[in-house]
Order: sequence, then structure tokens, then C-alpha cells
Amino acid sequence: MLFIVFDDTGFGQLGCYGSPIETPHLDALAASGLLYSNMHTTALCSPSRSCIITGRNHHANGMAAITELATGYPGYNGQIPFENGFLSEMLLQHGYNTYMVGKWHLMPSEQESAAGPYDRWPLGRGFERFYGFLGGDTSQWYPDLVYDNHQVEPPATPEEGYHLTEDLIERAMSFIADAKQVAPDKPFFLNLCPGATHAPHHVPKEWADRYRGRFDDGWDAYREQTFARQKQLGVVPSDAQLSPRDPDVPAWESLSAEARRLAARLMEVYAGFLSHTDHHLGRLLAFLKETGEFDNTLIMLVSDNGASAEGGVTGTTNEMQFFNNAPETLEESLARIDELGGPTTFNHYPWGWTWAGNTPFRRWKRETYRGGVSDPFLVHWPDGIRARGEIRDQFAHIIDMVPTVLDVLGIEAPATIRGVTQSPLHGVSFAHTFDDADAASRHHTQYYEMLGHRAIDHDGWRAVCPWPGPSFEEAERPFGTPIAMADLDDLDAHHWELYRVDEDIAETKNLAQDHRSKLIEMIALWYVEAGKYNVLPIDGSVLQRIMTERPQITENRTSYTFRSGTQAVPAAVAPRVLNRPHSVTADVEIPPGGAQGVLLCQGTNAGGWSLYVKDGHLHYAHNFVQRALHHVVSSESLPEGRHVLRFEFEPTGAPDITHGKGAPGRAQLYIDGRLVGQSDMPVTTPIAINPGGMACGANPGSAVTPDYQAPFHFTGTLHSVTVDLSGDLIVDAESEMRMHMARQ
Repeated sequence: MLFIVFDDTGFGQLGCYGSPIETPHLDALAASGLLYSNMHTTALCSPSRSCIITGRNHHANGMAAITELATGYPGYNGQIPFENGFLSEMLLQHGYNTYMVGKWHLMPSEQESAAGPYDRWPLGRGFERFYGFLGGDTSQWYPDLVYDNHQVEPPATPEEGYHLTEDLIERAMSFIADAKQVAPDKPFFLNLCPGATHAPHHVPKEWADRYRGRFDDGWDAYREQTFARQKQLGVVPSDAQLSPRDPDVPAWESLSAEARRLAARLMEVYAGFLSHTDHHLGRLLAFLKETGEFDNTLIMLVSDNGASAEGGVTGTTNEMQFFNNAPETLEESLARIDELGGPTTFNHYPWGWTWAGNTPFRRWKRETYRGGVSDPFLVHWPDGIRARGEIRDQFAHIIDMVPTVLDVLGIEAPATIRGVTQSPLHGVSFAHTFDDADAASRHHTQYYEMLGHRAIDHDGWRAVCPWPGPSFEEAERPFGTPIAMADLDDLDAHHWELYRVDEDIAETKNLAQDHRSKLIEMIALWYVEAGKYNVLPIDGSVLQRIMTERPQITENRTSYTFRSGTQAVPAAVAPRVLNRPHSVTADVEIPPGGAQGVLLCQGTNAGGWSLYVKDGHLHYAHNFVQRALHHVVSSESLPEGRHVLRFEFEPTGAPDITHGKGAPGRAQLYIDGRLVGQSDMPVTTPIAINPGGMACGANPGSAVTPDYQAPFHFTGTLHSVTVDLSGDLIVDAESEMRMHMARQ
């Protein structure tokens, strides 16, 4: 059994779905298996992944959104109930080996640290082996890796040819081979979740260069050409209508030549990333053939949602700028165009390519129009399916995957798992469609809700209530604008749309006025389904969820002590130093001849900060999402012996988060209580430092600052480092007197 779960890959981005992007190994699966044209997801990754692995709806899994946006409501808390068993837990009871490789993102972020609890980690939810990353994304060059239940460093560097996708495939093959050489007849379940094609779009340059010039015609041309191929392939009906131009997407020809050059290169990198992933998946498929497992392995391949618009309207060299509302200028992006896809970037394409990638549908990830929830889905099983190279257009949803697997294996869903009584599955099997193209769908009704955006499918009809509107332009609200719940009430009362998607697949004709009674029926049905699955109350906020403090596994405190040689602490449980007064105090011993290295840092080259010793001096650097680098260095060198080294940040103004500016402030360095360095920082990181945790004694992954090369281990003795959030800062009397005299 093999699940392959792609990330942010749109309906129109695989070759077998009409895309110009080369995916020969996935196309081969479609050619000798089944391609489904009517599979649906939730519009976001964690919710979809919870549905795929449990067979239950995402709110019933507590996964209304990604785990970083969890709130206290039952459907929104990010904690999948143990009564909603995972497929891995079910198959363990039937003698399967179970492996999880790649992206997890299925537990509260505050539980990702070495303090646990571990019961919602992969090994706690029925997987015997795990190799991958726990959060939503990671660098493909310097990933935040976990092996079973502990952090590990990648086995090589980018300079040595390392890339995460290749590493994941190697690990998947080794897990299978390890068991097969002992028990060759024992079945396995591998849940393979590559980082592709979620940002950052990281890929060796030669793969991106294969597409040089291929996207110079722009996203409008991509849509038209892909739609024509989809009709030729039968992926969409011959009489289908392409969804209209999205008001938020500028016409390609309206862009300047330089903006087109940047956008085209960003798409070349994305295409190379997808083709590179296809290549390495081909290695896994070849391995299964070599070991005689291929024909008898049921393979289901799906994307977790539509293509992503998180690169913004222009695209970005660093996605962390998007999440911090701090976009770079076109000139800044162009200056780094040759770095795109490489280890120094965290790039994402413009949302024009997102729109094109979801051809023929409207909109994108995070929204419940079909561009967000209609995704590629392939099934391949030569020993179990007679049909070859056929298309299936029956309505299905990813909650149907688990019931289908149990159906074809002849396994009943367990009544209990480890003593916990199990809830009913919400999905239905579509196994009856494998060899019968004309079989009717057994999945009649499916609700959707994502960040306030709502929809419902029922027997060929589709109702949608977009939030904050059909587009940011039509809603007259730029992306990221806070929205009051009263606006949601108005949308609910007056702005539901109605489509007959069995005749109008791309939601081009709104029938709400012509079929008012049907619309009212569909709205009522949405509320019935919402009541069943913990959807209410609806929460359309995003920024508020990001900024809300998460519940922690310990009582609230203002002092945190770190020690060298320990695992990095994820951002969700690290002390929140942004926009507030804080200090970092290191107890060190400097040996004869001096020492160097990181004392404490947080983040990566995509953004973060570091307190370190270099060339005999104490340094602090703040990498403001690659927009600016603030650096302060001590005026005195560090003497030998034991010393207390300290950094303090004192805000001098308030943050302006809506404009991507954290609190300005004064950075100060102290040696044994003596002020030895000071600098004003006009802007700091406003919202989040991610990826990369808080690490003591070294900088794992990519270096926060180009002033040193990672991991830059501290070479002296580091007894401890303490982060204090109480606001108690050193008052340097001599310095205060000098400033007072200067003002006279």
C-alpha cells in the first residue's frame, strides 16, 4: 500500500492533467491505472492530510485549518481525537509494517519539541518508522529533520549534492528493504509526503534551466493551452467552459518586461521542482518493480489542495516575507534572480501561476471554489484493477480513501484501537468505480469550510459562500485586511452562489437568482452538515489566529534556560521575543587563545537572529526576512576566563504589523554587566520566525547571518544561556549619564 501526497499541486500542473510540466513517471501511473477528474480536498494541507489518513472530515478531526492556526473550539483545536483512528493504526492490527516519510503537520505545533508529548507524533499514531519533518514546510536544502522521535541533521550538505526529496526516497526504500529482507511476505503501508511542491520551490539549477523560456508567454497562455490539452485528454468534458479571468490576477501583458522576466523564472523553478520530484518518485517505483512489489501495491496519489497563492501577486524570493507582510520590491527580487531555487532563497511564484495551475477552475488554496478543493488523484494497482489508462469522473472526496482501502482489502474498520472506541468513518468506498466507468458515485453530499470560506456539493449542485468575497478586488478588501464577523453575517445572508457543476465544472454560471429555492435548500444542508462535524462557530480570521498565544505544556514563565548540545526548540514553544523587551544572557568560559561560535540563535537564512562570538568579539545579528540585516558588535574583545555575555532589546516604538514592521528598538551588548555595544534597529521581524528553531551552542541548517558559516559550534565552554522576557533590563548608569548630558 502506497499513498503519495503532494503539497500545493494544482489540478492543471501534472502532465497527465494537461500541464506542460514534464511528469513522465506520474503520467505512466495514469496510463496504466486510473485518473480521477472529480476528487475533492479541504483546500488546506493539515485538514486534508487528516482526512486522508482517518477517513473522517477535517473539523471532526479538530483540523479546521493548519495546526499553527488552532483555536480552542472543538473543530479547530488541532488535536485529532484518538477515536478517529489512523489507517496506519488500523493496518497494524492486520500485520502490516507502517512507514511515514516526509511531511507530517498533524499535531499542535506546541507538541513538536523534545518535551513531547509524543502520542500524536507519527510513532504515536500507528507508524513504526518515521523520517521527515513535523511542520508545514521546510527548506529542501537544509530541512528540519526528525528520525523516529528525535531531531537529526541531514546526511550531507547542498554543496555535497543533498536535496530533501532524494533523501526521503532513499529512506522510504531503505525502510521497505529493511523489513523485506527478514519478512518478504509481510505487507507494508508507506505514507510518502514529499515537501514538493509547497514553497520553498527548491531544486538544482539544471532542473529549472530545462524550462528556460518555456513560460515566457505567461499565465494567460498557460491556462488556454492547458485547458485545450485537458479536453484532448478527456480530463474535462469537450463542452466545458474555462472559468473567467480572476480580477486579482493582472494580465500578463500588463506587466513590465522586468516583472515578466522574474515571474517566468519563478515558474521555471517551480516546474523544475515538480519534474525533479517526479524523477525521484520514479526511482521508488523502479525499486518496487525490482523487488517484485509493484504490481501488487495499491498506489493512490493525491494533492492536499489546489495550487498556492502564498507568493502574493508578484512572487517572492522569500516566502517568510509574505507571512510577515513585508514584501520586497521588484528591484530587490531581480537582484537575486539567479539564486532562485537555491539554498539562499525561500521562493514562491506569483499568484498568476497559481490561478493557471488550477486550470480550469476558479481561485486557489485556502478557498473552497473548485480551484482550492479539486485536485489530481491517481490510482494504480495492476493486480487488483483490470482497467488501464481510463478516466473516472465520479464525485469523490479524500475522506473516501480509507474506506476504499479497507474495502479492497476486505478489512472492517476496527471497533476499538488501543482500547479507544472508534467513531464511524465519514467517507464511502469508491472501489466499485475501479472497473466500471459508468458506476454512480456513492458520495452524495460534502460540505467545505476553510478560514470562513464555505461551500457544499450535493448531487451535481454546488453552493459557495466566498470569504471575504469572490476575489479581493470584488470584495474591495486587499489581501490580509482584518474582517469583522458582521461581514460574515452579511455574506451569509446575501452572497451565496449556486452552480450546477455536473454541467458547469468550472463554476462559470451563478444560478442563485434563477434557482432561489434550490439555493436555500443547499444553504440549509450546509448548516446540517456543519452541525454534524463541529464546523461551528465559523472563524474567518487568519492574522488573529497566528498572533494568538498557544496553550503550552508548562505554566507560563518569563525565564527560559538553554544548554549546548540539546535539540533545537520549535518556534511554537520557544520564548516569544518579537516586539517586546527581552534579554539573552550566556554563561561562558573563554579558553586561552579565544573562542568563537553561536551562543543562541533562532531561524535560518530566511530570517531570524543570532548571538555569537567571532574574532574575539561579541556579536548580535537580526535578519529581517532578508530585507535588512541589523548587526551590532562589541567595542571590546572578550578576555579569557569565565564571563557573562548579554544581549538586550528595548523597544523604542510600537510594531506596525499590518505594514510588515516589527517594533523598532535598541540592541545592546554587555560583558559582565558593562555596556560594550549599542545600535538602533529601525525595523524588526513583526509576526513569525519560521522555519528553524531556537538552538543553543550552534546554528543548525542555514546560517542566520552571512557573517559565519553554519553550524558554527561554540568552541569555548557554554554553561547555559537564559532568555528573559520579564522586561528587567540593565540600567547602565554611565551610559545613561552620557545620554542625559548630550540632551542638555
